[in-house]
Amino acid sequence: MTSVPSPDSTTSDPQAGTDHATPPHVGRLIALLVAAAFVVILNETIMSVALPKLMVEFDVGAATAQWMTTAFMLTMAVVIPVTGYLMTRLSLRTVFLIAMSSFLVGTLIAASAPVFPVLVAGRVVQAVGTALMMPLLFTTVLNVVAVERRGRTMGLISIVIAVAPAVGPTIGGVVLDQLSWRWMFWLVLPIAGLATFFGGLWIRNVTEPRRVPLDSLSVVLSAFAFSGLVFGLSSIGEAAEGDPLMPIWIPLTVGVLALAAFVVRQGALGDRALLDLRAFLTPAFSLATVLVAVSMMALFGTLILLPIYLQSVLGQTPLEAGLMLLPGGLTLGALGLVVGGLFDRYGARPLVPPGAAVASAALWGMTTLGADSTVLTVIGWHVLLNIGLAFMFSPLLTAALGSLPRALYSHGSAIVSTLQQVAGAAGTALFITVMTRTTVDGAERGVEEVTALADGIHAALVWGAGISLLAVVGALFVRRPDPVVEPGLEADEGSLVDSAV
Repeated sequence: MTSVPSPDSTTSDPQAGTDHATPPHVGRLIALLVAAAFVVILNETIMSVALPKLMVEFDVGAATAQWMTTAFMLTMAVVIPVTGYLMTRLSLRTVFLIAMSSFLVGTLIAASAPVFPVLVAGRVVQAVGTALMMPLLFTTVLNVVAVERRGRTMGLISIVIAVAPAVGPTIGGVVLDQLSWRWMFWLVLPIAGLATFFGGLWIRNVTEPRRVPLDSLSVVLSAFAFSGLVFGLSSIGEAAEGDPLMPIWIPLTVGVLALAAFVVRQGALGDRALLDLRAFLTPAFSLATVLVAVSMMALFGTLILLPIYLQSVLGQTPLEAGLMLLPGGLTLGALGLVVGGLFDRYGARPLVPPGAAVASAALWGMTTLGADSTVLTVIGWHVLLNIGLAFMFSPLLTAALGSLPRALYSHGSAIVSTLQQVAGAAGTALFITVMTRTTVDGAERGVEEVTALADGIHAALVWGAGISLLAVVGALFVRRPDPVVEPGLEADEGSLVDSAV
């Protein structure tokens, strides 16, 4: 495959690229990356319906069991900031093979884990591969897809970002109905192996790698900043059960101080920054990124709560709980391309505010769920939530990344992906903490166990619904930014995108 100069390559025009040589088979390239990303992102939530079984098998509480998801997000938050550097330094094919190899090794460790800590370790290794895949997919699309067609392609990516986690519980429930939870990993191995094999054969490069210095201090500060924040947020849930690994103020303080130092360091480095935070100087990028983060809090919070509610309160089996979440996931996927096409035609302004309002209404509707709620009611509110999120994810991602100059594509992708993981961890921690505290308080007052748990889930959803109002207000300020016109981006992109979408 003919390589295309990257925005950072040393050419007469560093931001020229796609007019020099158009990579053939771009449609196949994007399809492979989307499929591989779907497989690795799916594992972020596939274990959620298995939490009750894992809690019994390994004798751990809900706050500890949530590390199946939180450790995954923590690792991604640490690794993703480095991806901007890796995609400048290494070829697309090399980054892809590193990502998929890490995912395969992690899956093997998790599948054969004898104790809970080893299972979490396997998830961490899996997450390294997942962390590389999403910025890789974003950056590739931004480099090869014309501005006027990006909405549709970002609709495909939204399927990966939102639908894969959404259908994870369903697939997990189907597997658990017939097999052990370990088969959630064994069944993924051959699929990931095939993706790795074909990726090695098909993928070449759409950017030109170049040697750039790696600022070691930035890497260390980034690791302490994002791991401290995610670890601290996750420890809040354990503190609610009275058994935190350490006082929660320690990791949170370390995270905040390291993040402040990291921001100062990146500003001092300028073009040599590990994560170029100048992307936030673009108002459209900043607003859209914040709204994506709020949406991810709502998505992951409900994905961790609803399986617990369906199984422990309504008495559904893991399979039944997974199937009940399937309509919402399929709705999100079905609307992905539709909303992407609407964005290409009308922009984000007519789409995001209604989407935020619908998602908020759904979360408020979920606050009415209780021990006597019907299954159809749960499915209905979940579908409505996903309809709202569908009208937010693709337009917001396209508006955020499309508002940046080409030189900031890889950094913008890394920033968005990092904040998604921090927000997801925050949402999970918030929902679990409120649920646990309210449940424990109810049990101490002598409330029946199921009723106490239902009250805890209700309280958590009230918090989530309240946060969603921030997204409603923020969505009112969304505008479609003026396209960033740079030399060398016009020629040949139309035919390229036709083959891609």
